[in-house]
Amino acid sequence: MRPRVSVQDSDLRNGNFSLRIDPVRSEDAGLYEAWVAYNTEVQSCEVELGVITVTLSPPSPVVENEPLSLSCNSSHRASLVETRWFHNGRLVPTSMSFCSSHGTLSILRPAMSDAGSWSCQLRYSDNEIISATYNLQILGFDGPTNPVVYAAAGSAAD
Repeated sequence: MRPRVSVQDSDLRNGNFSLRIDPVRSEDAGLYEAWVAYNTEVQSCEVELGVITVTLSPPSPVVENEPLSLSCNSSHRASLVETRWFHNGRLVPTSMSFCSSHGTLSILRPAMSDAGSWSCQLRYSDNEIISATYNLQILGFDGPTNPVVYAAAGSAAD
């Protein structure tokens, strides 16, 4: 897992033997066990790392009016009961534009207003709730509805 893994040696003296993984990958999910020996004493702990991913299809860049899907998956073992999607903190209801099924949100005609923070919230049969966020960027024209620009002959126009 190197060079993504580190232990802060300076914190060991204070009893903190934390492991840092950056960035976390899907395959990092699982059970981690730490053993620390000091003089004749041995301390141990176990921590399970769960991983949630949000993926975009097709991959970036997303072009305005071209369909896209955001998929949310987790390593959690219980049965998925419900998926909810939020755009910039607001719950997204299923509609003609937004279709949600089995952890995937389809946006049929994405607009510039659909750019921003998208969060999925997964609820499982054991009442565990897990969420993750994806920052969606959309390429398109975000200008006036009538894109006519007048410029004087001999001048520059943007």
